[in-house]
Amino acid sequence: MNIKELTKLMHKFVRSKGWYGTDSKRPQSPRNLSISLALEAAEILEHFQWNEDFEKKELAEELADVALYLLQLASIAEIDLEKAILDKLEVNDSREWD
Repeated sequence: MNIKELTKLMHKFVRSKGWYGTDSKRPQSPRNLSISLALEAAEILEHFQWNEDFEKKELAEELADVALYLLQLASIAEIDLEKAILDKLEVNDSREWD
């Protein structure tokens, strides 16, 4: 499955919950999605807060939440995430790190 297919599945889920509706209690705006993305990313840190051990299944669920918000934000903002990733990899390839 590729990014576009995953994005379609994500939109299908969000629509099924009514979150794209104009009267939604969870408006799917770029601002709200950015906040949700940051909050979900912070939840990943909780798995490592006090030690290096983690539950693989729980970490996988948090990573999936981050990925879903990222896919949705990119789609709503009309950003081709696949192209953005490839472009960024190209930029990073020419960068130098310590």
